[in-house]
Amino acid sequence: MVELKVYGGNAAGWSGGAVVLLLREEDCRSVPEVPCRDAVKELAARKDFTGKAGTSLRVPLLSGGVRNLFLVGLGSGEDEACSAEAVRNALTAALREAGRHRCESALVPMEHLNVGGGRPFGPEAPDWSVVVGEASGLSGYAFDKYKERKEDDDEGAFALREVLVPGLDEAGGRRGMTYAAAQVAARDLANEPGCVINPPALADRAQVMAKELGLDCEVWDEARLKEERMGALLAVGSGSATPPRLIRLSYIPRGGKARGKVVFVGKGITFDSGGLDIKPASSMTTMKGDKSGACCVMGILRGAAEMKLDVEVHGILASAENMPSGSSFRPDDIVRARNGKTIEINNTDAEGRLVLADALCLASEMRPDAIVDIATLTGACAVALGNWRAGLFSRSDGLSEALLASARRRGERFWRLPAEDDRIAEKLKSPFADLVNSGQRYGGATFAALFLGNFVDRSIPWAHLDIAGVDFMEKAWGVYARGASAFGVRTCLDYLASL
Repeated sequence: MVELKVYGGNAAGWSGGAVVLLLREEDCRSVPEVPCRDAVKELAARKDFTGKAGTSLRVPLLSGGVRNLFLVGLGSGEDEACSAEAVRNALTAALREAGRHRCESALVPMEHLNVGGGRPFGPEAPDWSVVVGEASGLSGYAFDKYKERKEDDDEGAFALREVLVPGLDEAGGRRGMTYAAAQVAARDLANEPGCVINPPALADRAQVMAKELGLDCEVWDEARLKEERMGALLAVGSGSATPPRLIRLSYIPRGGKARGKVVFVGKGITFDSGGLDIKPASSMTTMKGDKSGACCVMGILRGAAEMKLDVEVHGILASAENMPSGSSFRPDDIVRARNGKTIEINNTDAEGRLVLADALCLASEMRPDAIVDIATLTGACAVALGNWRAGLFSRSDGLSEALLASARRRGERFWRLPAEDDRIAEKLKSPFADLVNSGQRYGGATFAALFLGNFVDRSIPWAHLDIAGVDFMEKAWGVYARGASAFGVRTCLDYLASL
């Protein structure tokens, strides 16, 4: 893990593996006092580097105490692209590159960006330290535990051990690192294959984490699930040799009254074959990541405990493996959820909303101030928003605005989509049960949100985060490493911290 430190010495005289300079276009026209200034002036004069947004340049240095100079373009200081999200992504990518080039230490001077008190590092200096902490903590992530020779990876082995920042706000830096560590922990779990993590194994991991962090943890096996009337979750898990589990994690602040109570609900399908409505082979690849919502909830609980937030936080993980067999649930089956509503099954590959239905009933019974579920739920959401933005559905304007504000601060892109629609709601009706679990092709993400809404008490603010389009990255970009993204962890932690 990279260590983030305040550097109190003379930056111009520092010696080490890499100097990383974030530069605006105006910084290249009139180069400020920064380490390696002469080299920067020459590169800018030759137009080898102009500070244009999205550009970067590595320059090996043959003399002096610095081995490598990494230049990162932020664009114009007045440009909207010169934002916290852009800086976080650019700095993460630069630190990742430094680590791949065997740099063990990196100096990141930032005072020059405060000239005139303007953007992007002016009035919100402490929060920018959070951004630097996030970038540092996320830069070295790679899921390579099963590779015998990590140095053979096309991304190279990562050598960076410390990031030094003059003038860093230490508390902000620590918070950023905690956000990053929570996301990394969720990524590690989501990246594990289905042969390693099944529902009982996920429950074991949750119990180990709870013991480590002082959380309460309760696991419901198939007998308890039947006793607790979790008919939808049991149906989804019925086709697998490994039984389903419901996992409850709780963080209770010590000493004093909590400022609020929030329940997070995560979809934990440890592998999704589609069931009897089986997926094509190409669509099964990455289905180990269908547990990403549950992994994110575990990351959120980890972060809340490590930050010692004065908010009561609960996590409910609904976990099953959706497999075809002689005991699988079938199209035309009717199952009964915890709140008594019956559901006609017309697609066994629309299983995530079924396990969430029982979990959301339980969350409502806990009478929290807010419920947030997070799930890789619909391909329709990915079609609507692409692979860089997740869907947010909510009947509560207040909760939506709070989550969207946190998402902007943390650089995770969410877009609010309709959580209520009377015409789409008509498609939920079944001639034989209270609801059907799958509807028409168009508006599929809203259909799923409307379905889930039947299992949430309308008096409780609730948000549904559909991360199906953003849960897995084909290649590294910005804060995102290749593989599971654990998208939403930092947004939800920021939201909790804002309470």
